[in-house]
Amino acid sequence: MTPPVFLVLTSALAEARADSIVRISGPEGRHAATVRRLAPGEAVTLVDGEGRWAAGTVASVPDRETVDVTIGDVTLDAEPSPRVVVVQALAKGDRGERAVELLTAVGVDAIVPWSAARCVAAWRGDRAERGHRRWVDAAMAAAKQSRRTRFPLVEPLTTTADVLDRVRAAQYAIVLDETAGSYLAHHPLPDAGEALVIVGPEGGLTDEERAAFVAAGAVPVRLGPSVLRTSSAGMAAVAALLATTPRWAPTASDGMGG
Repeated sequence: MTPPVFLVLTSALAEARADSIVRISGPEGRHAATVRRLAPGEAVTLVDGEGRWAAGTVASVPDRETVDVTIGDVTLDAEPSPRVVVVQALAKGDRGERAVELLTAVGVDAIVPWSAARCVAAWRGDRAERGHRRWVDAAMAAAKQSRRTRFPLVEPLTTTADVLDRVRAAQYAIVLDETAGSYLAHHPLPDAGEALVIVGPEGGLTDEERAAFVAAGAVPVRLGPSVLRTSSAGMAAVAALLATTPRWAPTASDGMGG
C-alpha cells in the first residue's frame, strides 16, 4: 500500500528542497498525529493540490496537531490536457457527494454543481453554502485517497443559462442522455482545450434543456445499453474517455511515495 497523502500549503513545497523539513499542521496535522497516529520513520506523501508533491519520512511529532516530515525532491506534475470539466446535476441525499468522490477519483479537473429543472435537491440560502462545502470536502478527501497531486476545483452552483454559456465556449461538449442515438465511444476527447461533460439529474433532462444544449453545441450521447444513476454516470463517462488519451499513461507521480 502506498503511503498516506497529506495536504500542505503550496509555499511549503514550492520553497522546499531535498532533506528539508515540512510541517503538517492544522486539521491535516491533527489527522496525521491523532487519527493516523504517525510515528517517526513512517513514510508519507505531501501534496499541495496544485501539482506539487514530495515523498517524505516523519521526522517528529511535536504535539497532537503537528507532524514534521523530512522530504525528498519536490516534483511538479504538468497540467493535464485536455482539461475535463463535469457539470453535475444536484442529487438527493448523499448521492451528490458520492458523485463528487467518484469524479475526483477518476481524474476530473473541475466539478460544476448544476441546478437542473428536475433536480429533487435544491441549494437555497444557507443550504447552498453547506451543500457546496460538503462537495468541496468530498473532493478533498477523495483526492487524497486516490493519491492525486492536483485536486479538482468545485465551482459555485450554476444555472442552466450559465452552463449554456460554458458549452458555447468549450472546444468539446457532450451531454449524457439515455434517449440519444449516438454513443460516447464515437466522440473521443480532443487533444487540448476544455472538455465539458454534462450529467443530468435523477429525473432526466427536460425537452427544453436537451434542445438548448444541442443548440449551444453540445452533443447528446449515451454510455451504452444500460442506464446509470446520476451519481455514477459521470464517472463512467470520464473513465471511458480518459482511457483513450495520454492522460492515463504512466506519469512521475504513479505510486508516488512508494
